[in-house]
Amino acid sequence: MCGIVGYIGNSQAKDVVIKGLKRLEYRGYDSAGIALINGSLSIKKCKGKVSALEKLLSDSEKGSIAIGHTRWATHGEPNDVNSHPHVSSSGKIAVVHNGIIENYNALKLKLQEEGYKFYSETDTEIVAKLIESFIDKNPSIEFVKAVKLALAQINGTYGLAILNSDNPETIFVARKGSPLLIGVGEGEMLIASDASAVAEYTDKVVYLDDGELAIIKKDEYQVINADDVELTKEVHELAMSLEEIEKSGFPFFMLKEIFEQPKTISDSLRGRINVEDGSITLGGITSVMDKLVNAKRIIIAACGTSWHSALVGEYLIEWLAKTPVEVEYASEFRYKDPLIGEGDVLFVISQSGETADTLAALREAKEKGATVLGIVNVVGSTIARETDAGVYLHAGPEIGVASTKAFTGQVTVLALIALSLAQHKGAIDKKSSKKIISALSKIPSQVEEILKQSDQIKEISNLFTYAPNFLYLGRSYSFPVALEGALKLKEISYIHAEGYPAAEMKHGPIALIDDMMPVVVIASTKHTNDKMVSNVEEVKARKGRIIAITSPSNEEVRDLAEFSCMIPETEDVLSPLLSVIPLQLLSYYVAVNRGCDVDQPRNLAKSVTVE
Repeated sequence: MCGIVGYIGNSQAKDVVIKGLKRLEYRGYDSAGIALINGSLSIKKCKGKVSALEKLLSDSEKGSIAIGHTRWATHGEPNDVNSHPHVSSSGKIAVVHNGIIENYNALKLKLQEEGYKFYSETDTEIVAKLIESFIDKNPSIEFVKAVKLALAQINGTYGLAILNSDNPETIFVARKGSPLLIGVGEGEMLIASDASAVAEYTDKVVYLDDGELAIIKKDEYQVINADDVELTKEVHELAMSLEEIEKSGFPFFMLKEIFEQPKTISDSLRGRINVEDGSITLGGITSVMDKLVNAKRIIIAACGTSWHSALVGEYLIEWLAKTPVEVEYASEFRYKDPLIGEGDVLFVISQSGETADTLAALREAKEKGATVLGIVNVVGSTIARETDAGVYLHAGPEIGVASTKAFTGQVTVLALIALSLAQHKGAIDKKSSKKIISALSKIPSQVEEILKQSDQIKEISNLFTYAPNFLYLGRSYSFPVALEGALKLKEISYIHAEGYPAAEMKHGPIALIDDMMPVVVIASTKHTNDKMVSNVEEVKARKGRIIAITSPSNEEVRDLAEFSCMIPETEDVLSPLLSVIPLQLLSYYVAVNRGCDVDQPRNLAKSVTVE
């Protein structure tokens, strides 16, 4: 979950690395550090954000090769000592690391017995000392051989970048379970854990796969596997512009990404729907459509916001395609020895395409013989490469830690998959299908209408900024939206919030409702509205402060609510795409009012690449 950047070329390496670390700060911001070679190895690191590291660097610290790191702590509290890079006893080897070394305690004890001293609480420090131990035992050993011997003893996950002052023109990188890529430039090379760090310098990237080690010089790179076989890697063209990874005048990336949703939903639909004939084209899963049609069941595995979109997907696929669906937390999937195999289809959903738990679920299902399909945003990501087929979101880079446009992109793609499957199975008639597709084509403009209410939502947020708790209620398609709204508020404002199916309120949460409790009611599905009105009456009878997300025609709910946010009318199956927008804005404005760092909320990182 940390950010790694490296550079070798003719420019000042520290400037490139610092700029790259700032772009990756959403991946971790407990501490930051940099290692440079200019004759000898120089290390600068500190607790805090990249800006604090930048202040430590002087103009005299120059060099054409460097690696840097921005940390999200796993082993050891955030402080200067635990910051990366970590160095060998000789001071010649520097290592930055993303991942978790599971056997680090055993390795540390062994190295301590050999006389090596440790100064940090991290698992990463053992890597530098372990490499050095092989060199100390055999001074004539090639450095890359020492690295390979060290990696052979490590259990766990890693994305590693290594410098050695005895090899001052080379960066060594290795990957197992944690993303790394090489940016290929003219007379320069970059390495990073995320493409946004290299987009300013090159649009050509090479993605490393698990078990691969790369030896990188400024004019060339070599990738080898564990058997010392040199590999020919595909060079991908990076589809990412600088504008996409800048704030473009918005105070926070999250607000920018909320307001991008009319475009990102439109991009998710482009070329995939034909309103005139009601057809859907999803080229990414055409080759496996027969397996989807004949699936005994469909399972969807995901984490966090992606799990909420998966719940919406369950409603969509079961309602439209009449196929049984189960939704699983990816983090729990493999630990229950899942009953999955040939004839089953597993969808895995991940914005980054690198989520560790989701990758583990993918691999478990493939090993048991299931067909595995991906719904991801990042082209070339590990999940995109390892699944049998899949569909991209086309939402563009999402920098804010709290996911917004990825959620609506995922729900859009799930709606397309459900409709396409329904058509192939004959589970939906042409008239109904065309009606939903027509409604889907209008969603981007309807989201624009909702965004015009941002000032009104901002005013509502002013009244509830210091509420200690929030309750979110929804039924049917609105239940996952209630969960997502509560998660957004928790993530960025640190207010405790819970989402519930509205009828479950009577089974416990109703005890919490009083005149200090804001209750957000998502009343956006027509087929459950009568029941929803009854639930709102129950909240009002207990003096709860009701904030309703509903349509202009729903006078019953509007009359009961203290505050209302209007969303346009649409088909019930598509309502989550609209009802979630006011909830994103509400959480954003509450967090801003509380002085929170919206893009980098405490203790969270964007891409969860460790278990």
